[in-house]
Amino acid sequence: MRRALALVSLLVLTAAAPFENAKLDGEAFSRPMPGLDVAQSKSFHAGSGLFRQAWVIGPSLDHPDVVGLGPLYNRLSCIACHVKNGRGAAPGDEGGVARAMVLRLSKPGVDRGAFGAPLPHPVYGAQLNPEGAPGVPGEGRAVIRYEFFESKLVDGTAVAMRRPRVALEDLAYGPLEPETPTSLRNAPPVYGLGLLEAVPEAEILALAAKNGGRPNHVYDIESGAKKLGRFGLKANQPNLRQQIANAFAEDIGISSSLFPGENCTPAEVACLSAAKGAPQAELTEAQLAEALEYIRALAPPARRGADDARVKRGEALFGAIGCAACHRETLMLGAFAPLPEFAGAQIHPYTDLLLHDMGEELADGRADFLAGPRDWRTPPLWGLGLAGKFGDAANFLHDGRARAVAEAILWHGGEAQAAAEAFRNLAGPERDALLAFLNSL
Repeated sequence: MRRALALVSLLVLTAAAPFENAKLDGEAFSRPMPGLDVAQSKSFHAGSGLFRQAWVIGPSLDHPDVVGLGPLYNRLSCIACHVKNGRGAAPGDEGGVARAMVLRLSKPGVDRGAFGAPLPHPVYGAQLNPEGAPGVPGEGRAVIRYEFFESKLVDGTAVAMRRPRVALEDLAYGPLEPETPTSLRNAPPVYGLGLLEAVPEAEILALAAKNGGRPNHVYDIESGAKKLGRFGLKANQPNLRQQIANAFAEDIGISSSLFPGENCTPAEVACLSAAKGAPQAELTEAQLAEALEYIRALAPPARRGADDARVKRGEALFGAIGCAACHRETLMLGAFAPLPEFAGAQIHPYTDLLLHDMGEELADGRADFLAGPRDWRTPPLWGLGLAGKFGDAANFLHDGRARAVAEAILWHGGEAQAAAEAFRNLAGPERDALLAFLNSL
């Protein structure tokens, strides 16, 4: 066990697990788990460079290894959305263009050949990409405006709330049909994902059978088979390799062996013309492996102040009011070839990696494999209390609507409605203790 070396807000740090990062500074979400060998360290640093690199339109003599941007894209780099490897920044209260976010699109129905995958919109594709290479018009802009209201707690405290509304502007190929399913999604943190990949499928399914929640089963491109989904806000990706390659393809327009085509639809003639002559895989297998090594090895941050009396009281309340039913503290790791040294270890991500009905207020109107419009995967809570501390954003929930943890809790509905109401009815000191616990994560 390693001892933490820093203090934050005068909280004493607890001893960190061997896969946690206990040093808290601007790189709190960017350090690797210890024990990487020379080859792994080299791949980690190369992957870090790819994650931060602004991609360019090829050919480029200055940046021959980072060409291939577009023809349609959302941002120039991964880090532009996953700020500091943490959360993306939703527009402020004044509203504005969704920049560190994507608007997922589809058409009614599902792809039976891909086990129920959403069908991309026939004109705009799987998501709205606002930027284009020279000569290629961006597809349009998703502009967010908010409705503001207050939610009252039992003692009369008012919690400011905001509900996002999306308006589509400058659509290059005409308006979307009114029945088009859409989903606004903010960029989530990327640390600790390798450990979540090492949780055995049997453990996740056992949690579903014992405690509720539902697994998503999704299309695995390389095997052509149906696999357990565990990554993505609706658990719509089976593994990190596919998750990363999909993000490169849809967000930056970078093709790979998993996604060899450019992200153009038949209606986007300029995009198709610009894509002619592009290599089948702009992201090489070596680069994909380096990006995977980087994401897989990112360490989650260690907890702070776990021995504080108020934090301990809050932790007990977290279980008592029902939060821990979905945000499971502990998961066991199994035998996983990329991280063999952690087999049998316990991690504390506060998730069950399962889908839960979160109510109509958080519904996005769009199904994703077995995840319905009201369903979302339980997000991990490790690192929660550090959000916004080191340059990333403190925007919570799938669309970044919540600006504070209390606000996020009060949006919980469906299966989590009882827990949200229990939080609303806590006395002030108890509520403060619960929030102190969540800020210790």
